[in-house]
Parts: sequence; C-alpha cells; structure tokens
Amino acid sequence: MSLLDWLVLGGTLLFIVGYGTWRTRGSRTLDAYLLGSRQANWWGIGLSIVATQASAITFLSTPGQAYDDGMRFIQFYFGLPLAMVLIAAVAVPIYQRLRVFTAYEYLETRFDRRTRTLAAILFLVQRGLSNGLSLYAPALVLSAILGWNVSLTVWLIGGLMISYTVAGGTRAVAVTQQWQVGVIFTGMVVSGYLLVHYLPANVGFTEAVQVAGFHGKMNLIDFHFDPKDRYNFWTGMTGGLFLALSYFGTDQSQVQRYLSGQSTTESRLGLLFNGLVKVPMQFGILLIGVLLFVFYQFNQPPLTFNIPVREQIAQSPQYARGLMELEKRQTRLFLAKRDATTELVAALQTENDDLIAAARAYLQTTEAATQGLRADTKEFLKKAAPTAEAKDTDYIFLSFVLRYLPHGLVGLLIAVVLSAAMSSAAAGLNALASTTIIDLYKPSRPHLGELHCVRASRWATVGWGVLGIGFALFAARLENLIQAVNILGSIFYGTILGIFVVAFFMKSIGSRAVFRAAIAAQLLIFLLFFTTDIAYLWYNIIGCALVMGISLLSQKLHPEPQRVPMRA
Repeated sequence: MSLLDWLVLGGTLLFIVGYGTWRTRGSRTLDAYLLGSRQANWWGIGLSIVATQASAITFLSTPGQAYDDGMRFIQFYFGLPLAMVLIAAVAVPIYQRLRVFTAYEYLETRFDRRTRTLAAILFLVQRGLSNGLSLYAPALVLSAILGWNVSLTVWLIGGLMISYTVAGGTRAVAVTQQWQVGVIFTGMVVSGYLLVHYLPANVGFTEAVQVAGFHGKMNLIDFHFDPKDRYNFWTGMTGGLFLALSYFGTDQSQVQRYLSGQSTTESRLGLLFNGLVKVPMQFGILLIGVLLFVFYQFNQPPLTFNIPVREQIAQSPQYARGLMELEKRQTRLFLAKRDATTELVAALQTENDDLIAAARAYLQTTEAATQGLRADTKEFLKKAAPTAEAKDTDYIFLSFVLRYLPHGLVGLLIAVVLSAAMSSAAAGLNALASTTIIDLYKPSRPHLGELHCVRASRWATVGWGVLGIGFALFAARLENLIQAVNILGSIFYGTILGIFVVAFFMKSIGSRAVFRAAIAAQLLIFLLFFTTDIAYLWYNIIGCALVMGISLLSQKLHPEPQRVPMRA
C-alpha cells in the first residue's frame, strides 16, 4: 500500500472511532449505557441493524462465494423481509411494553429464571464464538494479502472496537455504525463501477451479465427441492426465514438495536427498513463477485488467490518446478479462453444464432480444460502445502483491490473491511456485556446501584473483547467464511427461537417442559450436525420444531401450570 492509502485508511478509522467516542462519552446509567436512553430514531436503528449484520466476512467472503458459485446465495435472504414483518408485529410490542434490557428478561416473566439463564447462556456461547470469528476472518485475510502479522491485526481491530464500546456503550456503537455504513456503501459502489470500467471497450455491463449467465453465475432462483442443497428457494423461504426470525428476534446483538428505539413505531420502522435494504444490498455484493469472475475472463488470474501460499511453494525445491508447469499450462488455457470469451461477446452482439452456437461450443471446450486444471491445482496444493487453506475464494476481492485499484481507493477498501469488522463485532460485544450483566450478574444481586452496574458492564465488555480476541487467535475456519458464521448461528438459533415461539404462542406450556425440551433439542441438533449431511439452514427449523414438540409432549406427560407474563 502507498502512503496515500495508509493516510486514507488511518484517517477514516481514527475519525470514526474518535467521533463515536467523543459523541457518546460519560454514560452513567444502565439505560444510557446499554440502550442509549432509548432515544434512537427509525433510520438510526435501521442503519445499526444493517451494520451489525454486515460484518467484514460479508465483504471478504460473499464476492468470493459468487465468483465460485454464482448468485444463488441470494436465496439465503429470501425469508428475511417476511421475518422483519413478523418480528415487528409480534416481538417488538412485547419487548417495548415490558421495557426490558435484553430479550431474555421476557423469558423469566413468561417461564422462570432457569429458562431465561439457559437462553442467555446459549446466546453467549454462540455470539462469543461468532465475535471471535468476525475478528479472525478479516485479520487472517489482511495478514495474508498485506503481509501483516495476524496476531497484531487481531489486536488492532479488537483494541479499537473495545475502546469505543467501553467508552460509550450502545450509543457509541450506533453512532460509529452510521459512519461505517457510509464508508462501506461508498467502497462497494466504487468497486462495482471500476470493475465494469476495467472490462474491454466492447464489453459493457449487459455483455458482462451475458457472459456470467453462460457460465451459470446468474443462477438467482432454484426451485429444485433437495434437503442437502444449502441454497435454493425452499431453504431460503423456510430455513432462511427461521434463521432470520432467530437472529433478529432473539439474538441480543440485534434486539438491542431496536430496544433502543424511542417508541414501538420507531423500532418497527427500523426493522422494516432492514427488510427493504438487506436483499438488494446482498444482491449488489454478490453481483460484484460475478463481475469479478467476468473481469478474470479477460485478465489472467493467479493460479491461487492465496498469494502467500503460492510464494511458499515457489521457494520449495520439491514443488517449485511443478508450480511453474501448472502456471505455464494456466497461461495457455487462459489465452484460449479469453479468445473464446471475446468471440462469444462479438457473436452475442451480432445476434446471429449460428455464430453464437459456434462461440459457445469453443468456450465450452476451453472451460472444460480449465476445470481440469483447477482440479489438478487443488490436488497439487494439497500435496505442496497440506496445512494451508485450499479454498482461496476469501482472498479474491482483496486481491483485486490491491492489484488493480488506484492509490487512495485501496486504503478506502481496506477501511471498508475493517469498519465492517468493527461494526459487527462491537454490536456483538455490547450485547454480550448486556446479557452477562442483566441476565446473569444482576438477578442474583438485586440491590446493586446504577453506577456499579455500569462499571460492571464496562468490565464485561473488556472481558468479552479479550475472550473474542483470544478465540480469534486460535480459530480454525469452516469452509467459506460467510458460511462458517451462518453454520455456527444455525446450530444454536433454532433452539433459542423455539423457546421464544413457545413463550409467545403456546400459552399452555410451563417452564419445566420448555427447559427440558430446549436441552434435548440442542443435544439432538449437535448429533445431527456431526452425523448427517443435512444443509445447515434446516437446523433452524428442526431446532425450533423440536423445542415446540418436546415441550408439548412433556407438558402432557407432566402437567404444570403456566405463568402469565407481567404487564408494564
């Protein structure tokens, strides 16, 4: 990176962190520290929800997901708008009426403290691990691409995040997120424009989409039902719906965003804003990945985007020669494939069916040879660098940024990654501290004063921040990073959602029944995860259904009176 890039990067981050800390310093009550005195308006809530969900993993991994697998990942979000409507209609009025600090407080009014504690602990385990992954992912990729030390990168991101979250609490998170969202959207729009701009003169956006479609990258909707397929219409509208209900309705990192609203209406509008923005936003990020794929049909990509692994192999006496042979073979295939792609674009512009058919046949031949090269490369990398990550899709976007973007914009795009990392992780950190103090620490110490609880919340923030950094330093990735986070959430979210569904809608179920059901359901989900190939989105439905079914059976076998939630 150039001096200008460093100035843009450092200036952007220091302004966001400094401004957020200055604007929100001095919170002295729990209401102010944990919920910003409940003064947030709808657009602030909406931007905060978007920023909390859009972690660095979204911007590192999603373009690579589309580059490798096309647009079909968008189906993962099809259930989200409906989930926003349901949460706005059902959960928000209850949370606002009871004036709770966390979602899990409601469970004690409906069931008992034991059930509240169980749900809080499940959240703490899941979010604590996810926060570590949210720090580890950008640190790992940035260290590989830029040559930074991964441990120092984790501490840099984590340290900045802890500093302003401890200082200002929820309001600091919300204020910094508004600026971070601005940086993120600016960076992604610039990237998309430059990708099209860098294509050959005779290839515009329309031709790029046609080329991507020929390669199967514009696979937006798949109605084929397969329980092992992670991304199709049915998994998105069912498993994706339940995951969104769990995440936005029961995960404190998101619930805390709209608990800070001035009123039920403001909180509802914030959620609905997210429902309108999220799918187009993800479509745009995936489209950048597809445009990257088209860009590399005309510009030779590296044999592997994980450049440090390539350099490691190049210095190996045993494997350097094999690497050179593969790269020579790749160059020959790329030139042939570029010619074939150019012919296809020209044929499409003439609208001559015979020319299009001939160009397609030529491109199919070169694509088959390229697929063979990829398989050989994968086997070679396994032998030459068995401990390295074989899948390089997480490095594709940043590799393009560093190789092709002008000075200054590189610093801006690195700032996008770091801003996204901090915005998501800070919200998670804030929620972890809130849940620890409100649901585990304070209930057993009912006579503690406000100042003591605020100080305890600050220390809990530091503690969870350090734990997240510690997990990040030892984290091992699961496949693609964006999938890893969703897999981790799906393992726990179904059970938590089931508890809340029983609380909201199954008034005849008592506390002992739902507690037993939640324990049994979580154990069964772990069993399914380790012993079956079921697509992870289904765990959200299965976990929720298990809690509902087992609690109903337990209530019938061992009847107990239900509790009626108190009213504000």
